[in-house]
Amino acid sequence: MSDDPIMTEIQAAITTLQGGARAEARQAFVDIWDKIEHDPRPLHECTLAHFMADVQDDLQDELAWDQRALAAALRCTDAEAKGHHDSLSIAAFMPSLHLNLGDDYLRLGDRAACQRHLAAGMAATADLPDTPYASMIRGGLDRLAERLTSVP
Repeated sequence: MSDDPIMTEIQAAITTLQGGARAEARQAFVDIWDKIEHDPRPLHECTLAHFMADVQDDLQDELAWDQRALAAALRCTDAEAKGHHDSLSIAAFMPSLHLNLGDDYLRLGDRAACQRHLAAGMAATADLPDTPYASMIRGGLDRLAERLTSVP
Protein backbone atom coordinates (compact mmCIF):
# COMPACT_ATOMS: atom_id res chain seq x y z
CA MET A 1 0.00 0.00 0.00
CA SER A 2 1.28 3.44 -0.87
CA ASP A 3 1.76 6.35 1.45
CA ASP A 4 -0.67 8.63 -0.40
CA PRO A 5 -2.07 11.37 1.84
CA ILE A 6 -4.94 12.19 -0.54
CA MET A 7 -6.10 8.57 -0.70
CA THR A 8 -5.76 8.41 3.08
CA GLU A 9 -8.08 11.43 3.37
CA ILE A 10 -10.52 9.96 0.86
CA GLN A 11 -10.56 6.66 2.74
CA ALA A 12 -11.22 8.49 6.02
CA ALA A 13 -14.17 10.28 4.41
CA ILE A 14 -15.48 6.96 3.05
CA THR A 15 -15.24 5.48 6.54
CA THR A 16 -17.16 8.48 7.88
CA LEU A 17 -19.87 7.92 5.25
CA GLN A 18 -20.07 4.22 5.98
CA GLY A 19 -20.43 5.10 9.65
CA GLY A 20 -23.61 7.02 8.84
CA ALA A 21 -22.33 10.60 9.10
CA ARG A 22 -23.44 11.62 5.60
CA ALA A 23 -23.21 15.41 6.01
CA GLU A 24 -19.79 15.17 7.64
CA ALA A 25 -18.57 12.86 4.87
CA ARG A 26 -19.91 15.21 2.20
CA GLN A 27 -18.00 18.11 3.72
CA ALA A 28 -14.83 16.00 3.90
CA PHE A 29 -15.22 15.09 0.21
CA VAL A 30 -15.78 18.76 -0.67
CA ASP A 31 -12.67 19.76 1.25
CA ILE A 32 -10.59 17.11 -0.52
CA TRP A 33 -12.01 18.08 -3.90
CA ASP A 34 -11.12 21.72 -3.22
CA LYS A 35 -7.49 20.60 -2.77
CA ILE A 36 -7.24 18.47 -5.91
CA GLU A 37 -9.79 19.77 -8.43
CA HIS A 38 -7.32 21.75 -10.54
CA ASP A 39 -5.05 18.77 -11.24
CA PRO A 40 -6.47 15.55 -9.80
CA ARG A 41 -4.77 12.22 -10.33
CA PRO A 42 -7.29 9.94 -12.07
CA LEU A 43 -7.38 7.44 -9.18
CA HIS A 44 -8.06 10.23 -6.68
CA GLU A 45 -10.76 11.75 -8.87
CA CYS A 46 -12.41 8.40 -9.61
CA THR A 47 -12.50 7.32 -5.99
CA LEU A 48 -13.63 10.65 -4.61
CA ALA A 49 -16.29 11.17 -7.30
CA HIS A 50 -17.63 7.62 -6.88
CA PHE A 51 -18.37 8.29 -3.22
CA MET A 52 -19.20 12.00 -3.60
CA ALA A 53 -22.12 10.90 -5.78
CA ASP A 54 -23.50 8.94 -2.83
CA VAL A 55 -23.81 12.04 -0.66
CA GLN A 56 -25.71 14.20 -3.14
CA ASP A 57 -29.28 15.27 -2.44
CA ASP A 58 -30.04 16.16 -6.05
CA LEU A 59 -30.19 13.36 -8.64
CA GLN A 60 -28.62 15.54 -11.36
CA ASP A 61 -25.67 16.26 -9.05
CA GLU A 62 -25.37 12.55 -8.28
CA LEU A 63 -25.33 11.79 -12.00
CA ALA A 64 -22.65 14.43 -12.63
CA TRP A 65 -20.37 12.93 -9.96
CA ASP A 66 -20.98 9.40 -11.25
CA GLN A 67 -20.12 10.57 -14.78
CA ARG A 68 -16.95 12.20 -13.43
CA ALA A 69 -15.99 8.95 -11.68
CA LEU A 70 -16.34 6.95 -14.90
CA ALA A 71 -14.44 9.53 -16.95
CA ALA A 72 -11.61 9.50 -14.42
CA ALA A 73 -11.55 5.69 -14.38
CA LEU A 74 -11.16 5.70 -18.15
CA ARG A 75 -8.07 7.92 -17.74
CA CYS A 76 -6.62 5.82 -14.92
CA THR A 77 -4.19 3.00 -15.50
CA ASP A 78 -3.83 -0.26 -13.63
CA ALA A 79 -0.28 0.85 -12.83
CA GLU A 80 -1.66 3.88 -10.98
CA ALA A 81 -4.20 1.73 -9.14
CA LYS A 82 -1.61 -0.89 -8.23
CA GLY A 83 0.70 1.92 -7.11
CA HIS A 84 -1.82 2.57 -4.38
CA HIS A 85 -2.47 -1.08 -3.55
CA ASP A 86 -1.39 -4.28 -5.31
CA SER A 87 -4.93 -5.67 -5.27
CA LEU A 88 -6.51 -2.78 -7.17
CA SER A 89 -7.37 -2.75 -10.85
CA ILE A 90 -9.34 -0.21 -12.82
CA ALA A 91 -11.22 -2.99 -14.63
CA ALA A 92 -12.63 -4.11 -11.28
CA PHE A 93 -14.08 -0.60 -10.68
CA MET A 94 -16.03 -0.54 -13.93
CA PRO A 95 -19.04 -2.72 -13.02
CA SER A 96 -19.79 -0.59 -9.97
CA LEU A 97 -19.38 2.66 -11.89
CA HIS A 98 -21.75 1.46 -14.61
CA LEU A 99 -24.21 0.16 -11.99
CA ASN A 100 -24.38 3.58 -10.38
CA LEU A 101 -24.85 5.34 -13.70
CA GLY A 102 -27.50 2.86 -14.80
CA ASP A 103 -29.37 3.45 -11.56
CA ASP A 104 -29.11 7.24 -11.98
CA TYR A 105 -30.46 7.09 -15.51
CA LEU A 106 -33.31 4.76 -14.58
CA ARG A 107 -34.38 7.10 -11.76
CA LEU A 108 -34.20 9.98 -14.28
CA GLY A 109 -36.40 8.05 -16.70
CA ASP A 110 -33.73 7.53 -19.38
CA ARG A 111 -34.24 3.82 -20.06
CA ALA A 112 -31.88 3.74 -23.06
CA ALA A 113 -28.97 5.18 -21.09
CA CYS A 114 -29.77 2.82 -18.23
CA GLN A 115 -29.69 -0.14 -20.61
CA ARG A 116 -26.32 0.95 -22.06
CA HIS A 117 -24.73 1.18 -18.61
CA LEU A 118 -26.37 -2.04 -17.46
CA ALA A 119 -24.93 -3.88 -20.48
CA ALA A 120 -21.49 -2.33 -19.93
CA GLY A 121 -21.60 -3.20 -16.24
CA MET A 122 -22.65 -6.80 -16.92
CA ALA A 123 -19.89 -7.19 -19.50
CA ALA A 124 -17.33 -5.76 -17.08
CA THR A 125 -18.20 -8.30 -14.37
CA ALA A 126 -16.00 -10.79 -16.21
CA ASP A 127 -13.06 -8.87 -14.70
CA LEU A 128 -14.31 -9.29 -11.13
CA PRO A 129 -12.79 -11.95 -8.91
CA ASP A 130 -15.08 -14.28 -6.99
CA THR A 131 -15.44 -12.23 -3.81
CA PRO A 132 -18.30 -10.96 -1.62
CA TYR A 133 -17.81 -7.51 -3.20
CA ALA A 134 -18.19 -8.99 -6.68
CA SER A 135 -21.33 -10.85 -5.60
CA MET A 136 -22.77 -7.61 -4.24
CA ILE A 137 -22.09 -5.77 -7.53
CA ARG A 138 -23.45 -8.63 -9.65
CA GLY A 139 -26.56 -8.68 -7.45
CA GLY A 140 -26.94 -4.92 -7.88
CA LEU A 141 -26.74 -5.28 -11.65
CA ASP A 142 -29.31 -8.09 -11.56
CA ARG A 143 -31.66 -5.95 -9.47
CA LEU A 144 -31.17 -3.01 -11.85
CA ALA A 145 -32.07 -5.29 -14.78
CA GLU A 146 -35.24 -6.37 -12.93
CA ARG A 147 -36.16 -2.76 -12.20
CA LEU A 148 -35.54 -1.79 -15.83
CA THR A 149 -37.89 -4.50 -17.10
CA SER A 150 -40.58 -3.74 -14.52
CA VAL A 151 -40.65 0.02 -15.09
CA PRO A 152 -43.07 1.01 -17.87
